[in-house]
Amino acid sequence: MIDGSTTDGPVEQSEDSRPAAAREDRPEAVPAADERDRVRTVFFGSGRFATPILGRLAAHPSIDVVAVVTAPPRPVGRRQIETPTPVENAARELGLDVLSPGRLRDPAALADILGLEPALVVLADYGQIVPPELLDLPNGALNLHPSLLPRHRGATPIPAAILAGDRETGVSLMEMDTGLDSGPLVAIEHVSLAGDETTPALEARLAIVAAGLLARSLDPWLAGEIEPEPQPVDGVTLTRPLRRADGILDPDLPAEQLERQVRAHLPWPGSFVEIDGDRLVVLEASVTAADGDDEPGRLVPDHLGLALATRDGRLVLDEVQPAGGRPMSGEAFLRGRPSALGWTVGDRSVEPA
Repeated sequence: MIDGSTTDGPVEQSEDSRPAAAREDRPEAVPAADERDRVRTVFFGSGRFATPILGRLAAHPSIDVVAVVTAPPRPVGRRQIETPTPVENAARELGLDVLSPGRLRDPAALADILGLEPALVVLADYGQIVPPELLDLPNGALNLHPSLLPRHRGATPIPAAILAGDRETGVSLMEMDTGLDSGPLVAIEHVSLAGDETTPALEARLAIVAAGLLARSLDPWLAGEIEPEPQPVDGVTLTRPLRRADGILDPDLPAEQLERQVRAHLPWPGSFVEIDGDRLVVLEASVTAADGDDEPGRLVPDHLGLALATRDGRLVLDEVQPAGGRPMSGEAFLRGRPSALGWTVGDRSVEPA
């Protein structure tokens, strides 16, 4: 497998590899567009990461996107307005047919998709397990995952990479199997991290990388020129969906870890502290050295602003949003609520100093 800082295409093959044999248990692979009609393809995706990928797939000369499968619209915001997924919006702008089954394993939903006679499935940021019936197609099923597999398998690879302080991440194009992000690797691309990324910004960056990686890999894959490589056995990590409770800033952790959390947990679940029963969301933070008198969990002044004393260092609350309020600097918040100083976050029994 190509394994540099970036890749210019799919996985390298040895001279004696037999690409066709890698898929000998499937029907005969469909040739690319210069040999026959374009390959009938169903795209599965829901989130923002998937939208640039869908655009490049729909524009690919070898591909005919016969349908886009996405999550159903869901209530959003205080008014609970039924809102389509970003992928549904993008698909309709492209004039593509959209299916939005609530449960992909429902026999009727599965029959509708198989009735389109797809030869290839491409998936990115979809959110449901794909049934085995959709994996055994003439050209298989490809999944774009925003991590360097096998690291950060699962639902939240981008926040996980930021939270772990990884210095590198990337995109993996894999052939799907029945496991969770465990299929053999078709191609990878590495992306260096500066250490100041937020989840929305990194997601947008990796989406563009993924779209390019797919576009470069499709024709070699369809022609049977790529031999997928099993993922390494070592280095497997697994992520899980984030919960609201993951947003709590725990002062028993080092300030550096909490600063990564603030960046990783944008926009969901966010990062916050409780001050006298009110939630204060932290939108931006930085780290500074602790004072000798700091007590972990206390809100303390830091220059003109506000900081949370932690087990190791101070988390400076550079930008915050009070409950029901607008985003503001920590300094502006403190001017409006000087009584916040001295509170122990999350502990209503402690009176302000």
